[in-house]
Amino acid sequence: MADKFEVIEKTTPFQGYFRVDRYTLRHQRHDGGWTAPMTREIFERGHASGVLLYDPVRDEVGLIEQFRPGAMAAGWQPWMIEIVAGIIDDGATSEEVAIREAEEEAGAIIKDLVPICKYLVTPGGSTESMALYCARIDSRSLGGFHGLEEEGEDIRVFSVAAEEAIGWVESGRVINSCAIIALQWLALNRQRLISLWTT
Repeated sequence: MADKFEVIEKTTPFQGYFRVDRYTLRHQRHDGGWTAPMTREIFERGHASGVLLYDPVRDEVGLIEQFRPGAMAAGWQPWMIEIVAGIIDDGATSEEVAIREAEEEAGAIIKDLVPICKYLVTPGGSTESMALYCARIDSRSLGGFHGLEEEGEDIRVFSVAAEEAIGWVESGRVINSCAIIALQWLALNRQRLISLWTT
């Protein structure tokens, strides 16, 4: 049903740290008819790149912990365990952002980078997409506090056994979607990465 929609009007009712666009649109129905015009607000926050830091020699992952106001507002634990991630700036590639954010947020130097997947974060109300990667690193260099002060970042960096981190998904300790996807991918691909990166 590609291109079987019509944007009747688009406005921008809010522009701040993020932007909200309001669309009035209609689209073709599965039965061949058309919907009545509908109005939807779409949250514009840009696109992001995330990277799971993995040491195949020690079989450890590098994770971060930071405060998230969205989790606070939703009534969840706001200090979240996550993978390194950042917004893709104009002109940058998702790979470049993964490498840059690994150094800024975790002090990690990436040796190899493999793609995991790309996905839409919440397409019912946002245009944001996430490009996920897994990076080979030396986990012995991880630890301490990182982030850019001018961006208000206060990030704790730590390493943990891969098996334990994967278990945190099942136990509910990791509740961030990109971290869940990356760790589940690692559970499926860990032995392949160990063979690829240690031989």
